[in-house]
Amino acid sequence: MKKILLGLVILVIVFGILTYWSLSSTSKTFDTCEILEFSKVDEIDFKKYDSVLVAASTLYEANAIKSVMQGEQYRNAWATPVKVPILYLDNLEGNIKILEEGGGQQTHSLKLKRDDGTLMTLRSVSKDPSPLVPKVAETMGIENIIVDGISAQHPYAAIVVAKLSEYARILNTKPKLVFVPKQERLSDYNNKFGNRLFLLEYETEGNASWLGQKNMDSLVDTEDLQKLKLKSPNKVGIDNNALVRARLFDLLIGDWDRHSKQWGWAIENLGDSINAIPLPCDRDNAFFNLEGVLPTLISYQAFLPEVQSYEKEIDFLPGLISPFDVYFMRGISPSIFEKEARELQRLLTDEAIESSFAVWPIEIYALDGKELIAKMKNRRNELVDYAFLFHQELVEREELTEALKGSEDLHMTKAQMACFTCNDQ
Repeated sequence: MKKILLGLVILVIVFGILTYWSLSSTSKTFDTCEILEFSKVDEIDFKKYDSVLVAASTLYEANAIKSVMQGEQYRNAWATPVKVPILYLDNLEGNIKILEEGGGQQTHSLKLKRDDGTLMTLRSVSKDPSPLVPKVAETMGIENIIVDGISAQHPYAAIVVAKLSEYARILNTKPKLVFVPKQERLSDYNNKFGNRLFLLEYETEGNASWLGQKNMDSLVDTEDLQKLKLKSPNKVGIDNNALVRARLFDLLIGDWDRHSKQWGWAIENLGDSINAIPLPCDRDNAFFNLEGVLPTLISYQAFLPEVQSYEKEIDFLPGLISPFDVYFMRGISPSIFEKEARELQRLLTDEAIESSFAVWPIEIYALDGKELIAKMKNRRNELVDYAFLFHQELVEREELTEALKGSEDLHMTKAQMACFTCNDQ
């Protein structure tokens, strides 16, 4: 018995040493992209070039111990140099103006506006999770456990998801990968936003003309959609089929982080009624890849059931059901779930999936493309079963008793808070 206890003590000590060694392998909490072609970046006139060779981030490079303890994740994708087009804001259509800096917890962003009211955003590819690091983690020197978690996100997932969305006939924000050099138009934002890698995409609010859809004149966030519903409960509805399709699509791409602030709504005026069509945004967690001893322990199903690695099969579907789903989808017919699952299977052919991943730079596709394609095809083939389980789980959930994230300031009755259609007459 003593030998067993001694062995356990030794194992705990070794585990602690390896953990601390892994977490202390880098002291940085944030870094931007690395520009490979030029040694003195501040002396370069980027107007002479149309593209630049950059690595999204070398912050997540790992030795053998770190790879075992904290996983391989997408470290290679983050560190692999790719050619990216250079963007000067003066070259964008519509006399772009900078409105304000975004307030995301990890993503640095700038909100832009065209003369016609169309809103766009520059969203940083590199993330800054330092605001999420607890003081106790800083004191103990283990903040890297949070910082390094970003390596589980694929830096270029969003552009593949956008192409897949087009095949699936789901609205998307049309993200484009760009390098933004320091420039006069950035003014006071140069130090924070100049010489960085971004996704340039449309916003999920404002003018809807960029969608090119009839009768769609505006975009609103979830809170504003709820306000419209409170004002005209029997006039405002949502496109149930489109929402079910969008959520089943999330299952296909493994995007587990789909709370209410990550949706916009295209408002379609139909005369005597308003139809809201979902517009998903923020695809940071699509194809999420969680590996290694520490991430596996931290994301254990009992603690964080929603945090799931992208595999060929969904590990725990109940963990992916959010309050957003209960609020908007609990009363939708199971026939719609089956119909939209089969429609996605029809639209997302092998060729559609393969051509969507082909939008990646060849260096990135060589790292992750074939494996992710195989996983997605398997999920597509099982989608009808997943749709049935999704609906079954929704039915078993109780109605909400708290407001959705971002809607806490709305004054709603219990019925209005419970679900989107609970107050309809």
